[in-house]
Amino acid sequence: MKPESKSLLQPDNTAAAAVSAAWPVAAVLGIAAVLVLFVLYWQTAWSTVAIWRRSETFAHGFLIFPISIYLIWTRRHALAVLEPKADWRGLAVLAGLGFGWLLANLAGVLVVEQFALVAMIPTLVWTLLGLEVAWSIAFPLAFLFFAVPVGEALIPPMMEFTADFTVMALQLTGIPVYREGLFFTIPSGEWSVVEGCSGLRYLIASFTLGTLYGYLTYRSTARRIVFAALAVVVPIIANGLRAYMIVMIAHLSDMRLALGVDHYIYGWVFFGLVMLLLFWIGSFWREDEAPVPETERVGPGSGRRTAKLAPVFLAALAVGAIAPAYAAYLARLSTETPPVALNMPQPAAGWELASESVADWQPRYLGADALLARTYRKGDRRVALFIPYYTRQRQGAELINTQNLMVVQKHPVWSDIGESRRTIETAAGTLEIQQTRLRSPSQNLLVWHWNWLNGEHTLNPYAAKLLEAKAKLLQAPDDAAAVIIAAPYEDKPERAAMVLEEFARDMLRSIEASLETAARQ
Repeated sequence: MKPESKSLLQPDNTAAAAVSAAWPVAAVLGIAAVLVLFVLYWQTAWSTVAIWRRSETFAHGFLIFPISIYLIWTRRHALAVLEPKADWRGLAVLAGLGFGWLLANLAGVLVVEQFALVAMIPTLVWTLLGLEVAWSIAFPLAFLFFAVPVGEALIPPMMEFTADFTVMALQLTGIPVYREGLFFTIPSGEWSVVEGCSGLRYLIASFTLGTLYGYLTYRSTARRIVFAALAVVVPIIANGLRAYMIVMIAHLSDMRLALGVDHYIYGWVFFGLVMLLLFWIGSFWREDEAPVPETERVGPGSGRRTAKLAPVFLAALAVGAIAPAYAAYLARLSTETPPVALNMPQPAAGWELASESVADWQPRYLGADALLARTYRKGDRRVALFIPYYTRQRQGAELINTQNLMVVQKHPVWSDIGESRRTIETAAGTLEIQQTRLRSPSQNLLVWHWNWLNGEHTLNPYAAKLLEAKAKLLQAPDDAAAVIIAAPYEDKPERAAMVLEEFARDMLRSIEASLETAARQ
C-alpha cells in the first residue's frame, strides 16, 4: 500500500473540526428561533398551556416538551457528525403553516392553530439545520404533536361505541336491557354513557405512552407502528370492558358498589392493569441489538443547497411573523360588534304566532349577539322557533362551537336520546338538517336545526369554519345563525317530523328574509 493511500483511511480532522465548530452557533440559533416563535404566537401557546392546566385529559402536555428534549439529547452523538446546513426550501413550508394558522385564527379553530404552531418547530429545524439533522431527530420532533390537546371530536363516536359494547355484553350475559340513545335501563337501575365514559382520557394516555414505549423498545419501524396501533385498539376495547364491569358490579351488589368515586377508581385500576399487560406482552418482542452506528449518515447531503445560517434565521423569523401580524391588523379593524336587530319572521301559509310555549326547553348557544324565540301555531300543530344570531364572530361568540348544544350533558330535566341527519324538500330546494330527539319526564321533543352562513347553508362544521375564515380574510361580512325548530310528540316522532317539515316548507322564505335583513344592517 502506498503511503499516500493510507491518508484516505484517516478521519478528516479538518472537516470534523469544522462540523464541531458549526454546532454551537447552529444550536443557539435553532433554540432562539423556537423561542421567538413562541413569542410571536404567544396567544396560541398560552391557550395550549391553559388547556393542560384545566383538563386532566391533556395534563400530560406538560411532559411532552421535556421528553422530546431528552430524546434529542440522547441523539447528540449522532447529531455531532452531521453538518448543520440551512435549507431555504423550509421557508415555503413555514409560510404555508403560517397561512394555515391564519385561517384557523380567523375561524376560531384553536386546535388547528395549535397544530400549525407545533408543526413550525420541526420546520424551523429543517430550515436552519438541514434535512439530515431533522430526519435524525424525526421522532422527538414528531412526539411534540402529542402536546396538542386534540381528540374531543372523538367523544361522540366513542360514547356510542361504549354504549353499544356495554349493552351487547349485558345482553350476552342474559340481562334484559332497554336502550334509548346513550341511556339504558336494566332491572337493577338506569345508566347513561356521558363524556367521562367515552374513554378518550384512556385512549390519549395509552397512545402517548405506547408510541414512546415503541420508540424506546423497538428498532424496526414496523414493530413501532404495530405497537402504536395496539395502543389505540386496546384502550378502546378495554374501556368497553371497564363500562360493562362497572355496571355488573353495581348490578350484582344491588347498586351499592361502583357508584360515585368507586366508579372512577375501579375504572383507572382496570385501565392500569390493561396497560401493564400490554407493555409486558410487548416486551417479549423488544429489540436489544445494537442501533445503527451513530457515525453513519442518515440522508443524502451532496446535492442539497446550503446557505449561511444567519440570513436564513432572519428570513425564517420574518416569514413566521407575517401571519400573526396580519391577524392583529384584521383584529384592529373589527374591535366593535354592532347591535343586531333580528326581526321576527312573518307568519305565512296559515301559521300564526302563539303566546304559549311548546316546552320548557331552550337550546344553549353561547355568546349570540341576538336571540329570537317564538312559537307558531297552525290548527292543532305547534312549533317552537329559535334563532341564535352571530355577527363578527369571535372566540366564544361563534356559530360553530362544541359548547353550542341542544341540551347539555347531565341536564336536570332533558336528555338527548338520539341524533341523525335527514334531507327535506322546501320551496327553495333540498335542505339538510340535523335531527335530535329530546326526552324529559313529562314530554318528548323532536328538534331540527340547520346553519345559515350569510346566505349559505351547511351542517359541515369544517365547511362552515372555512366560510368564516374566507369572509374574515377578505374583510367581508361573516354573519351566521342557527335555525332551530322543535315540536312535541307522544310515542313516535314521525308525527312531529311531518309538522316540522310542513313548517320548514311554509316558513323558510320568511325566516331567510329575516336573516338577510339582519345581515344588511
